[in-house]
Amino acid sequence: MSTLDVIPDSGTAPPTATEPVSLRTVGRRFGDHEVLRNLSLSVRRGETLVMIGESGCGKSVTLKLMISLLDSTSGNVYWEGRRVAELSRAERDRHRLRFGYLFQNSALFDSFDVFENVAFGLREAGDRGEADIREVVVERLEEVGLEAEICSKKPAELSGGMRKRVALARALALEPAVMLYDEPTTGLDPVMTGVINRLICQVRRRRPVTSVVVTHDLSTVRAVADRVVMLEPISRLAADEPQAIFSGTVAEALASNDPRVAAFMQGGGASLEREAG
Repeated sequence: MSTLDVIPDSGTAPPTATEPVSLRTVGRRFGDHEVLRNLSLSVRRGETLVMIGESGCGKSVTLKLMISLLDSTSGNVYWEGRRVAELSRAERDRHRLRFGYLFQNSALFDSFDVFENVAFGLREAGDRGEADIREVVVERLEEVGLEAEICSKKPAELSGGMRKRVALARALALEPAVMLYDEPTTGLDPVMTGVINRLICQVRRRRPVTSVVVTHDLSTVRAVADRVVMLEPISRLAADEPQAIFSGTVAEALASNDPRVAAFMQGGGASLEREAG
């Protein structure tokens, strides 16, 4: 197993402006339920970091902390070296526009057609005319392999794969510097899973974007990851054991002698997800 590329729990290494997102000794509770404890990690500019681990280990919560959809119970989240908790609401809202977020279930607005879903962030930003918005919407749809004719359809008229692609187009509309993907291939068949994996890689090739992907899908891990971080549920950790039990390349994960990492990389992640469901 490789040496953990995770900041020690002491948090002595300061976050820097070259790290789009950093967590230092972050914890998160929901009432009496502790999901994250003393989690420290940094996302390097331009990399695609993939977070794996069984359900309940805090992967999706970590994504929401990264974009400040949730606040940490303890510790700090940093954007480009600045502590998020110290930013004003206006600064936080402005900086959040640098993030694109692909939600697990796409999270499209059911009452909006495809055009209005993709245009939503552009309209909220308030700095583009209608002709410019239409041009960007069509470009982003084409980027994810969809024709402009789909613009008038409602989400309920689309397949699961098409909804994922529309949601990705919406996330890309504001040209984000950081893309966060929460289970991007959940519920998709193998063919569409391959399409989404290729789109994630394509997004990285076409623009200077940093990506964080949460997934149980080994094909996604293999296809897109520069670095893999595995989280373990707190209930299974020793008192002094870091929650990020592994950080390294896909090859290092496949060769890991940690039985927990080996079980996941050999296909255990899918079975763990079925048991949790």
